[in-house]
Amino acid sequence: MAEPGEDAAAAAAAASTKYVLITGGVVSGLGKGVTASSVGVVLKACGLRVTCIKIDPYLNTDAGTMSPFEHGEVFVLDDGGEVDLDLGNYERFLDVTLTRDNNITTGKIYQSVIEKERKGDYLGKTVQVVPHVTDEIKQWIQSVSSVPVDGQTRPADVCVIELGGTVGDIESMPFIEALRQLSFSLGKDNFCLIHVSLVPVLGVVGEQKTKPTQHSVRELRALGLTPDLLACRSAQPLIGSVKEKLSQFCHVPVENILNIHDVPNLWHVPLILRNQKVHEAIIKQLNLGRSAGPPELRDWTQMAESYDDLKNSVKIALVGKYTNLTDSYLSVVKALLHASVACSLKPSIQWIAASDLEDATATSAPDAHAKAWETLKGSSCILIPGGFGDRGISGMILAAKYARENKVPYLGICLGMQISVIEMSRNVLGLKDADSEEFNSETPSRVVMYMPEVNPSFVAMLENAGLHFVGCDESGKRMEVVELQDHPFYIGVQFHPEFKSRPRRPSPPFTGLILAAAEYMGTPANNSNGHMEVIDPFLVFC
Repeated sequence: MAEPGEDAAAAAAAASTKYVLITGGVVSGLGKGVTASSVGVVLKACGLRVTCIKIDPYLNTDAGTMSPFEHGEVFVLDDGGEVDLDLGNYERFLDVTLTRDNNITTGKIYQSVIEKERKGDYLGKTVQVVPHVTDEIKQWIQSVSSVPVDGQTRPADVCVIELGGTVGDIESMPFIEALRQLSFSLGKDNFCLIHVSLVPVLGVVGEQKTKPTQHSVRELRALGLTPDLLACRSAQPLIGSVKEKLSQFCHVPVENILNIHDVPNLWHVPLILRNQKVHEAIIKQLNLGRSAGPPELRDWTQMAESYDDLKNSVKIALVGKYTNLTDSYLSVVKALLHASVACSLKPSIQWIAASDLEDATATSAPDAHAKAWETLKGSSCILIPGGFGDRGISGMILAAKYARENKVPYLGICLGMQISVIEMSRNVLGLKDADSEEFNSETPSRVVMYMPEVNPSFVAMLENAGLHFVGCDESGKRMEVVELQDHPFYIGVQFHPEFKSRPRRPSPPFTGLILAAAEYMGTPANNSNGHMEVIDPFLVFC
């Protein structure tokens, strides 16, 4: 973040940046993140440069220590920032590189305010939510929005801000007040508010109900913010009379009432918004007519429609610890999607709880055990993603062993790479007590250590057995990539390639896995050159 002396310069640099705020009402989980990303895609297609900010009102300073069951995936940025998964959506949709400061939390704001108070920056004044906390929020927004995220040097034309949670949540009140003040100080031609709400259908009546949205807008207006556009989530397209009713009771022009109904895949959402002329409403509101042109989304349209036309699918066994909440592996899922589509295949992810594969489950829950193994054996490739703790480790080792012995394409990420090392050590080298220091610090065969990760004492033994360490860090001590010889595709990586995958630039390790899976199941797959090739696993990293 900028130091206090830099605030004026940041504010001046951000003066030319316009703001689009996305809020949500009625219930959480409506897709504000996808809406924000999609609005950004359409504006970028108009020739505007776009940056994004996600506001999370929780007291944690970042998402790094939060359980995947609690908050879904922790997305990791290029600068090492551990942030909300919505920033991953922004990066994938907009193809930008964000920083940790693009994720604002209550914890970060209060930490900064308290540090300033301790240094005496407030000159002995009573430190209060208004104005000190709200001023900090505004300064943070304007400072971050002035930082280019697309490789250029000038600030972006538009900053899309997503306010997490639901309007009316007590923890978001300081942010609502700060955004109200920011809206007032910037003026209507620099600030546009899109409110995402729900239009449900009651099963018995079958009528699209507007009351939840009406009440949500009323609450938002009571807090000093008036929506310029409504983005209404629904299962089916809104009928005309519903839009007119919402316009009348929410004081929003009917042409500014957008409908984001359910779609075959999320790549259609920017196209839905484009078709409803969201860009025209925002550009008019923000007086950007001289900078923006018609949206150019031919490539995006082709991408969305080509997915719908795919006929063949590939079964991918994802053996993990947090399979009850699929958002825990959101970037892995997206990377598999990008790679599969690039190979003209639809991903069919088979979710397998690692603990269900374990021998103990055969006794405690035989049906779950049998189903897990049936699913694993019926898949064309196996992926073990990252995770923490020893729960399910035995099941992951069994999955890696099955992939190795049966020549099933395998990709291990972070923990998945360590699993391949432990499995090989136990079942090939005969080190039955081989383990990770994280799981068993007392074992004499600590083949995986906290640093440098793979114990150097065992590297030569493992390589002689066929598990080659083909990638390492600059020092040559930390092993980053393993490859099993005499196997169609058996790769483990310590890093997280899923965070770098993009719809038009799939991650190479994932592409290699899908190509190998297609060859394994005998299904034609096209790579970027339009034909199948013999796969050299190491080349997928080049």
